[in-house]
Amino acid sequence: MEIVIYITIFLVSAILFLFVGYTLRKKTAETKIESAEKEAQRILENANKEAENTKKEVIVKAKEDIIQSRNELDEEIRERRSDVQRQEKRLIKKEENLDQKIYKAEQREKNLDIRENEIEEAKAEVEKLKDSQLDELERIARLSAEEAKKELLKNVDERLVSEKAERIKKMEDQIKEKSDETARKIITYAIQKCAADHTAESTVSIVSLPNDDMKGRIIGREGRNIKALETLTGVDFVIDDTPESVVISGFDSLRREVAKIALQKLIDDGRIHPAKIEEMVEKAKEELAKTIKEEGERATMETGVMNIHPDIINLLGKLKFRTSYGQNVLMHSIEVSNLARIMAEELGLDAKLAARAGLLHDLGKALDHDMEGTHVEIGVEILKKYKENAKVINAVEAHHGDVEGETPEAYLIQAADAISASRPGARRETLEAYIKRLEQLESIADSFEGVEKSYAIQAGREIRIIVTPEKVSDDETVIMARDIAKRVEDEMDYPGQIKINVIREKRVIDYAK
Repeated sequence: MEIVIYITIFLVSAILFLFVGYTLRKKTAETKIESAEKEAQRILENANKEAENTKKEVIVKAKEDIIQSRNELDEEIRERRSDVQRQEKRLIKKEENLDQKIYKAEQREKNLDIRENEIEEAKAEVEKLKDSQLDELERIARLSAEEAKKELLKNVDERLVSEKAERIKKMEDQIKEKSDETARKIITYAIQKCAADHTAESTVSIVSLPNDDMKGRIIGREGRNIKALETLTGVDFVIDDTPESVVISGFDSLRREVAKIALQKLIDDGRIHPAKIEEMVEKAKEELAKTIKEEGERATMETGVMNIHPDIINLLGKLKFRTSYGQNVLMHSIEVSNLARIMAEELGLDAKLAARAGLLHDLGKALDHDMEGTHVEIGVEILKKYKENAKVINAVEAHHGDVEGETPEAYLIQAADAISASRPGARRETLEAYIKRLEQLESIADSFEGVEKSYAIQAGREIRIIVTPEKVSDDETVIMARDIAKRVEDEMDYPGQIKINVIREKRVIDYAK
């Protein structure tokens, strides 16, 4: 019985606990559901609010974009409208200009028609006047037109006779020139192969100093150093004229060279006093003697002249320090030797003899300051002393025409000497005369009316004259060329002939608009 009671109590308790648990779970669930519903309602309300705000923002932004697009479109429309207006104005202006051009063209055409009519009337009137004047001339001259033509042709024939004679004389001169053409070609060939630069020599030498303080050391106490230098070298030292340099002045280029070498050695050594100066001057003389020998040997090697006495080689080396009209004598002698050799080879003569005589032809200039007599006489005396070839001696003696040449090579030396000395730029006087001749040639051409500009070219063998086409006609250029040639012949001295080239050019320029 007790067991039944316990089971009953247990079952009742279990049912009660189940009911209470269910009720509690139900209330808990209802509470959670209610809370969830409230949270969901709140989230939904918030979402609705956010959606409403986002919608408003999107609408506002869209409105702003629409307004901005509308403003940009309005601006673009205004710009295009202004462009269209400008185009319209430009087109209107072009139309107005075109109308004006058409009007002017029509007026010009009318004027041309009027002028053509006037020209036709003037031509008819001129023909009438010409006929009446011709009749009057026939009446005055008592000659018919045919007779007047015959008389005119007769006078022209008489003038042409003298012109024919002049042309015949020119043809004879041309034939004579052609007979010398071979010789001229040979000379030209020789000059081309022996083209050399020329540098005018001076009578001063310049020695650079490391600083101006060196000038005081060169002068020395009470000027004893510079006095010693001038006494031992025989030249003048100019100290104060130029900064950081000393000018050595003297006519004798050998003495100047000794002074220059000695002074450079003293500057390099740094010890400057009379005893040292004397030592350096002696060393400079020794060095110069060595240089002279080397220059003489170089000259013989360049010209291919061998078997020359050592004393003559030294004299040739001295020519390196000798000038004539600003031209270096040794360079001149080498050039004459090469010119004579080339011409002798072309003519089939003794090239070695010509080269030897050309190299030695001015040998006397190495001693003409120390001996009496001309350089030709001194050179011949030296060559005889060293038993030089008689043909060489004759060529040297005859190169200035003092005696007659005994061999063709002697005359080649004369020609080569003249070519080397007379080349433009070789000597100062020759260059000045050459420039004056070109200036005179251009001056004659410029003096004629209608000449715009003239240019002397080809070393004065041709002058090109450019005339103004509005002032000089084609026919007048022929007459001008003859008149200029006549004045050149009358007023100038020149070798060969000068080509007168008159140029007339007319250019018409227009622009397409």
